[in-house]
Amino acid sequence: MRNEEVLHSFFILILNLLSSVKCPDCKSIKNSVVDSRLTDNNSAIRRRRECEACEHRFTTFERLRATNLIVIKKDQTREEYDREKLEHGIWRACEKRPVKKAQIDSLLNRIEEQWSVQPEISTSQIGEDVMLGLKDIDPVAYIRFASVYRQFADVESFQKIIHNLGQEMEQQSLV
Repeated sequence: MRNEEVLHSFFILILNLLSSVKCPDCKSIKNSVVDSRLTDNNSAIRRRRECEACEHRFTTFERLRATNLIVIKKDQTREEYDREKLEHGIWRACEKRPVKKAQIDSLLNRIEEQWSVQPEISTSQIGEDVMLGLKDIDPVAYIRFASVYRQFADVESFQKIIHNLGQEMEQQSLV
């Protein structure tokens, strides 16, 4: 083998290692895609994979990043938007509630699409958008998220948001 061929093979190997997915069972990186399909309103690709070492089947998702959105925090520092971090916070509010993963994925996809037209977004805007979405999904999750986001310090704060939510739900039932 010539040096160029060795170098080419080495780069191909490195590329495969960097782009490979580990089997959740045996941690092998040797797997093949059995099935691929679009999901989440064509915003993600769902792939069924089979490990060549242990034959375990597992699913992976590939999703386009919500541009290179920068989040402006309350102290004016900036960090890259992290969908998983936000999703984790939403799931904390939805614990032990009848909320489906598809509902949370849909909420995240919808608000990320709204944010995609701007290069930066404040944490306060993120919080407001998530609260608005959770209000439609589950009122209890909405109140839980709001209590953390708005940093409720007393019972009156809870009572006020519950009262406002009750009034909104009453008005919606009259329409």
